[in-house]
Amino acid sequence: MKLSIITINLNNCQGLEKTIKSVIGQRFTDFEFIVIDGGSTDGSLECIKAHQNHIHYWVSEPDKGIYNAMNKGIAQAKGDYCLFLNSGDWLVENVLSDGFGADFEEDIIYGNSYLAYNNGTIEELKYPSQLSMRYFFSATIGHQCTFIKRTLFNIHGVYNEAFKIHADYEFWIKTIIIGNCSVKHWPVFVSYYDMSGVSSQPNEWSQTEHQAILNTYFSANILADYDYWKKREKEMEILLWYKHQRILYPLLVLFYKVIKNIRKLLKMSY
Repeated sequence: MKLSIITINLNNCQGLEKTIKSVIGQRFTDFEFIVIDGGSTDGSLECIKAHQNHIHYWVSEPDKGIYNAMNKGIAQAKGDYCLFLNSGDWLVENVLSDGFGADFEEDIIYGNSYLAYNNGTIEELKYPSQLSMRYFFSATIGHQCTFIKRTLFNIHGVYNEAFKIHADYEFWIKTIIIGNCSVKHWPVFVSYYDMSGVSSQPNEWSQTEHQAILNTYFSANILADYDYWKKREKEMEILLWYKHQRILYPLLVLFYKVIKNIRKLLKMSY
C-alpha cells in the first residue's frame, strides 16, 4: 500500500466531516484511511460510523493529546508513506491522482498548503525547494502536506509526546537536520490547513516549546549565531526595501547627511 492517511479528531464533528469527504472523494485508491478520535461527545462518533465503509481502521477513546493520537495512528499504519491530515484540514480535489507517488523515493516529500481562515480567506503558502537549518531556525513545513516514509518512525522513533504542540517540528529537526534523511519538494498544493487549529495560533506556550526543541539539539553558541544573522538579514531586507523607494530613499539619505553635518559642526563648536 502506497499511503496511510491518518486523521485525529476531538469534538470537531463539522471539521471531521469535511476532512473525511475530501479523502474518500479522491480518485486515487492505493491508500488506507485511519481515524483516531479522542472520545468525542459532539457527534463525531456518528460521523465516523456514517463513513466507516471507507475507513480502514478507527477508534474512539480518550488519549493523552495530539501526538499520542498520531502515534496510535502510526502503530496501525501499513502504507509506504504516512500523511497526517487533522480534522478540519482537507485535501485538494484529486491531488492524489492515479499516478500519485510513482516517482517518490525520498524519506520525506513535502508539498505546499493553502491556509484556510474562519472568515473564508484562503492564502497560498509555498515552501522553499531546499530545506536547511537556516530555514528551520524560524520556520517549519506543513504537517498536513508532508508525506513521511513510515520506516522513519522505526529508525528515529515516533512523535515525542512531551511536546504538546510542535512534536512534528522536533521530528523534522531530528530527521532532516540531524539525521540527514533524503527530502524532496513536490511543488503541488496538497491540502487546506485549518487556521483555527491549536498549532496554527502563535502564543507564549508554543514559542517556549519551539525554543525548548532548539535547545535540545543545538548549543547556545550555535543558536546565538543563527539569531544574530536572522536579525542582520531582517535589517538588510528593510534597507533593500528603502533603496527601491525612488522618492523616499534619496530624502532619507539627504536627511542622514544633514544630521551628520550638524553633529560635526556641533563638535567643532566645542
